Amino acid sequence: MLLLNVLVKPFWIFGVERSVQNIVGASEFGFYFSLFNFSLLLNIILDFGITNFNNRNISQNHSILSKHLSNIISLRFLLAIVYAILSISLALIIGYDKRQLLILGVLIFNQFLSSLTLYLRSNISGLQLFKTDSMLSVLDRLLMIIICSILIWGNVTEQQLKIEWFVLTQTAAYLLTAITAFIIVLSKTSFFKLNFDYKFFRVFLKQSYPYALLLLLMAFYNRIDSVMLERMLPDGKAQAGIYAQAFRILEAASMFAYLFSVLLLPMFARMIKKKESIEDLVKLSFTLIIVPAIILMSICLFYNKEIMNLMYWEHVESSSVILSALIIGFLGICTTYIFGTLLTANGSLKYLNIMAACGMVLNIGLNIILIPKYNVLGAAVASMITQLATGISQLIIAKNLFKFKTNIKLLASLAGFIILSILIAKFSTKINFAWFLTAIGAAGVSLLFAFVTGMFNIKSIIKLIKKNREITKSIDID
Repeated sequence: MLLLNVLVKPFWIFGVERSVQNIVGASEFGFYFSLFNFSLLLNIILDFGITNFNNRNISQNHSILSKHLSNIISLRFLLAIVYAILSISLALIIGYDKRQLLILGVLIFNQFLSSLTLYLRSNISGLQLFKTDSMLSVLDRLLMIIICSILIWGNVTEQQLKIEWFVLTQTAAYLLTAITAFIIVLSKTSFFKLNFDYKFFRVFLKQSYPYALLLLLMAFYNRIDSVMLERMLPDGKAQAGIYAQAFRILEAASMFAYLFSVLLLPMFARMIKKKESIEDLVKLSFTLIIVPAIILMSICLFYNKEIMNLMYWEHVESSSVILSALIIGFLGICTTYIFGTLLTANGSLKYLNIMAACGMVLNIGLNIILIPKYNVLGAAVASMITQLATGISQLIIAKNLFKFKTNIKLLASLAGFIILSILIAKFSTKINFAWFLTAIGAAGVSLLFAFVTGMFNIKSIIKLIKKNREITKSIDID
């Protein structure tokens, strides 16, 4: 699954989606990007923790699939209606026009299809059909790539690509993937009939609401920047488009960081349950994720214009500055993926919800202050500060809960590595070679330094993967 995602999703982000933005322009893509992020704000209502709950239960008892499938799909339809009503109501309150509401309606339907597919996949992975689940994990993106590639490069129409076509392409891909997943799941069940068991719904939602609240709050401080840009500025659509150009780099980098949290969650949960010491694992995983993040940050700070110029046709100067701000916040995102995952595994949702609520208030407050003064740069700085603040907050919460000792040596090493990586990247810009060669060289030298000092090594990565496999197998046995 990791291999398929690494092959397909970066091509979607940097190949197809980037090409669409270049064709339709920053303003039109910003129009779409703000609506897409708006559709994500209340997205957790569609799931409410169902997917994780279902995966665990089906893994433990395959025979309950038929009963749960009937109940949960019924619940998901009800949640979809609530999600749609709340999203459209909020859109009307903030003043979206007819065209925005029409596209938002399609995006809301897309979110429902995507969420439904994730639930259906949780049944497939719960049945241990991992190869099938791996193919489904990239099927929607693969279909989008094929359809969009035909529209962009196939010369099948005399008209220039429209953002509406791009949105409907996603609808077709999500719908085909959802139907495929449903047929596979249906073949593994003895019967299926929509069943509205309100007692089951009430008990389930009561158990899952703290997790749902956390994701809702995090969605707001992660996704509301472009929505506020589009609403607050006269040229908000163009500003949101510029933000999207730089955000695409952050999104791709975050995708790889997210894989770490997927790897670590069962490990942390198992070790906490067995009362094993997790301090060494936390230190190892944090080092393994933060070292590449520091190197990426350093390269993006000094090669921001070159990277943006390689990817886009317009607004290169503006988006390169935005990239510099957003990529600093990436260090906070990586910290969240380690310590937020640890706190989730520990069931510390109360602390996480308080942190996320503060992060949402901080982000919205900063955007209100900074966007009118600094436009898109204000939103980027607000995001950077929020990501760093929430990441550090989770680190402090975890340190206090688990009574970790302050590792002065590690902190000093990381501070030194940040300074060294920045100096190496800055020095490399003075070398008279092609920029991509000097950038790769700078990253290579920084990585070599990390290996020499023992901060980063392949054996640790292999050890981490092996430990994950052992723990996952032991969970399946239990």
